[in-house]
Amino acid sequence: MSQSKGGRGGAGSKGKKGGKAGGEEKREDALQAVLIADDFQTRFLPFSLDRPRCLLPLANTPLIEYTLEFLAMNDVQDVFIYCGAHLDQIESYIQESRWSPLLRSCPFSTVEFIRVADAHSVGDFLRDLDKRNIISGDFLLVHGDLVSNLQLDRALAAHKARREANRDSCMTMVLREAGDDEHRTKPKAITPIFIIDPKKNRCLHYEEINPFHADRYVDLDPTVLENSEAEARTDLLDAQIDICTPDVLALWSESFDYEIPRANFLHGVLKDWELNGKMIHTEIVTEGYGARATNLQMYDAISQDVLGGWAYPFTPDCNMLRGQTYKREGDNVYQEDDAFLDDDIAISDAVLGRFTNVGPGTSIHGSVIGRNCKIGSNVRIVNSFIWDDVNIEDDVVIEHAIISDTAHIGKGAAIHEGTLVSTGVRISEKTDVEASTVLSLVTYDNQPLQSQSHAVGTQGKGAIFESPEEDDAGAADLARLENSLIYRLDQFDLDASSVSTFADDDDSDEDSEAATPSQPTNRSRLSSFASDDSGAPNFSSFHADAVHGLLEVLRGSVGDFDSEKLEFTSLRLANNASDVAMRKAVATAFVRRAVELMNAESNNLDAVKAAKEALTARQGASAFVADVGVGGDSVSEQLEFALAVQRACVSSAKVIEPARAGSLLAAMLQQMYDLDILEEEGLIAWWDDPRGKEGGEVMSVVRDKCQALIEWLENAEEESDEEDEDDD
Repeated sequence: MSQSKGGRGGAGSKGKKGGKAGGEEKREDALQAVLIADDFQTRFLPFSLDRPRCLLPLANTPLIEYTLEFLAMNDVQDVFIYCGAHLDQIESYIQESRWSPLLRSCPFSTVEFIRVADAHSVGDFLRDLDKRNIISGDFLLVHGDLVSNLQLDRALAAHKARREANRDSCMTMVLREAGDDEHRTKPKAITPIFIIDPKKNRCLHYEEINPFHADRYVDLDPTVLENSEAEARTDLLDAQIDICTPDVLALWSESFDYEIPRANFLHGVLKDWELNGKMIHTEIVTEGYGARATNLQMYDAISQDVLGGWAYPFTPDCNMLRGQTYKREGDNVYQEDDAFLDDDIAISDAVLGRFTNVGPGTSIHGSVIGRNCKIGSNVRIVNSFIWDDVNIEDDVVIEHAIISDTAHIGKGAAIHEGTLVSTGVRISEKTDVEASTVLSLVTYDNQPLQSQSHAVGTQGKGAIFESPEEDDAGAADLARLENSLIYRLDQFDLDASSVSTFADDDDSDEDSEAATPSQPTNRSRLSSFASDDSGAPNFSSFHADAVHGLLEVLRGSVGDFDSEKLEFTSLRLANNASDVAMRKAVATAFVRRAVELMNAESNNLDAVKAAKEALTARQGASAFVADVGVGGDSVSEQLEFALAVQRACVSSAKVIEPARAGSLLAAMLQQMYDLDILEEEGLIAWWDDPRGKEGGEVMSVVRDKCQALIEWLENAEEESDEEDEDDD
């Protein structure tokens, strides 16, 4: 639904204000924004089980408040909020806040909430937006966990000038230069690398590396080095503030397997520049603040920055919410009215909400305490986040932890660093909670957990929370690292001697000698390609590069499948990619090629012809699928590849009708059967596998198209068995 000042309406209403001549012309220049309120990640579990990340409190103010303030200060008029989980909560919050466009004081003309059935990624949101045709010009793309005070006037003007000079200039990323010094909001688990033409501010290549990456270097396409200059920047803070034209949405629609904005979309569009012709630029600023609370480590860092005044004017005493009454007092303490603190306490660098009561002998440092909390005597709280309605009894120690709403910490308990205590958990007195323990009342799929006395004590309530399993062991390690409040590599089986850091590389003498007059020595440069070399994959990069390489061969742009097999194998080894990732890449590339043939104006083939051409037009294609995609003759290997093809076809339903995607799946499997890539036992095993039946309505529509093929195979198998019996 959407709301606009003066009433409610659909997207077509555009929230126009009436009463003044020339209003229509002004609306043409109105800046629109798309706010992604759900990025489908698990980094805030278990806290995000009962409310969305964008409504979690940061310095006692919901995250989305900072994002909406940023949009308002940059004169955005129309806001489209894409919600996944907890849409009702987000909509209700906005309606009851000062951001409701029904209020005359709201700075926005339109606020529209958009729900997408069966959405599983940010990419699904943006492909849906492309179909709606509600974006009339340039728009901002931001996320609901953004905290920023950046003024975008210059960036918007530069973007407009580039777009007017060349209509293929489709996007400008606003990045903050951080330098080589330690910076709280520099990401630790994933390091972004931007290759930029400094004269044109054009981004030429994008890569991400992490501590589990097997390769120490980033591979560049030779065409990147054809530019007169190219700088490698690892010193840029990326809050994912993007100024976009509608062409960006079209690029999302053309690639149904793109799920996330940087590792998939940006990396892929830059890789395919010669094919799509679109240019992406950067606006690098040196002042102001911008960061996203993408995980708990970033949440911690941004909270400390807000408390320290680095995000000014977004400090607690700006009182963004109606009814807030924070005042700054000595030792950088922000305290609301009606908070009671005993005279005999030690407190510094802290936030305390209304109706919170703190007993004598307690010390609180570098921490945020919510409203209506009861904190006993002789309690010590350091670098921690205590949300609303928490009860902490006497003699408790809490070190660098997060305690969610209505939790109860018993007398004399110790909560060690990295611990996450979810809503309603009770910890018995004198319980010692080990570092980095995650406690919850429910599982990740909201099923009740039976209390574990070894975790919460004999009178406690709660159990150890287990995150959903990843298909890939390396992906599981990266998820575990990113989901932690504390960044610690020593929890993994890594060879410390093999781990390098950007800081180490940047300080080397070799780097200083490599600097040129056009490359200042105070920023990370080309030598910064060295990565944390620890032996696990760069998952998104492998998928994007593998699909890109296969598509080029399938289109006949370069090479053949003999050489591509060597390239693919090398890429897999360099990234330590799993069998799951390999099958997904092969299936995605062949399905994408078939979809291109079905959609291309010059071809517009039906599903059967498109599947046949994708698998047979290029010599060696079918053999590649059999040898690399399937990888063997066993039924289990064939089943797994058929599942990968099914998932790719389901994803293609984002750009073609689900019925056509189902016809394509049936045609692909039929062709693979005819080409002896898959056998009837493998296909029947795929059909019976419960994993293939999981999903929403789109999955059912796609699978149903294969019913006839399976029935034919089963009948053929029965006839063959009968003939064998007759021969006997």
